[in-house]
Amino acid sequence: MGWLTWSVGKRLLKRKAKGAVPSIDTETKKPNKSAIALVAASAVGALTFWKKRSGGGGAADDDSSGSSGS
Repeated sequence: MGWLTWSVGKRLLKRKAKGAVPSIDTETKKPNKSAIALVAASAVGALTFWKKRSGGGGAADDDSSGSSGS
């Protein structure tokens, strides 16, 4: 009985997950709003990560040179 419940539940969850995925509308050939929001959030996250990784050359970089100055 437990295996049957697991199998049916897994099948239903897969179907629900496929329906929730952002996609392109086949009639209008335009992405839906959640797909647009997903792309925008991904771009902002990537740019933020890239900016932090590139270092800004600010005052914090000058203090971390390792020399104590005394």
